[in-house]
Amino acid sequence: MTHAPEDGNRFAPGTFARPSAPASVARMAAAQTRMELALFLRNGEQLLVALVIPVAILFGLTAIEFGAVPEPRIDHAITAVLTISVMGTAFTGQAIAVGFDRRYGALKRLGGTPLPPAVIIAGKMLATLVLVAGQAVILGAIAAVLGWRPDLAGLALGAVAVALGSVAFSSMGLLLGGTLRAEIVLALANLIWFVLIGGAGLAIGVVDLPTAVHDLLVVVPSYALTTALVTATGGGVPALAALSLALWTAVCGGFAVRHFSFT
Repeated sequence: MTHAPEDGNRFAPGTFARPSAPASVARMAAAQTRMELALFLRNGEQLLVALVIPVAILFGLTAIEFGAVPEPRIDHAITAVLTISVMGTAFTGQAIAVGFDRRYGALKRLGGTPLPPAVIIAGKMLATLVLVAGQAVILGAIAAVLGWRPDLAGLALGAVAVALGSVAFSSMGLLLGGTLRAEIVLALANLIWFVLIGGAGLAIGVVDLPTAVHDLLVVVPSYALTTALVTATGGGVPALAALSLALWTAVCGGFAVRHFSFT
């Protein structure tokens, strides 16, 4: 049993002479990423939007004969479904989670810790990338069972496109969730998600549109990501679509950094 020093101090002299060094930024970011992943995986509603709904859409687009998806249907359907999955996790789920974390004071308390705000935001974005990667693997495996056979070069370019799209939609989600009230975020995030699904559908040709209209639609992020995936898995380089996603990231990311509120 230890006893307090005779001078009445609770700690022996020299106990805090050598304080422990703070954790590195990498370790803080890794810990924050693990926490964000754990919180996401506990949320059944976000999992529904992120994976269950895209899987159902993939089966619907490939199994139901209604003639809207060009042949080979699985090659086009998987690109739109990957976009929907990315949007569900990086944009809708991100925005709603941040909005309600602000409402209940969780972000305010987190912002009051020694953890730098940049690390908090980085942890959210890294967790999103990990989740999107897992979703892409699962959806890709299901699509392979259904007959999808992309080449390795196309898969590599497609992975880059998914990463670009994830960062772009995550920036949009952080901007929305970090600036508006939770109730408004909930309504807007779901409404925008449904509207953007239409952009993904147009990118795979569910509606026959003039070439000029298709060229203009590349400014829509869901259209840009789906187009990038179609081009990449087809052996091309989606330069214009990638530029569109990069611009969305720069604009929304810049506004999010400037206007993000922890309260």
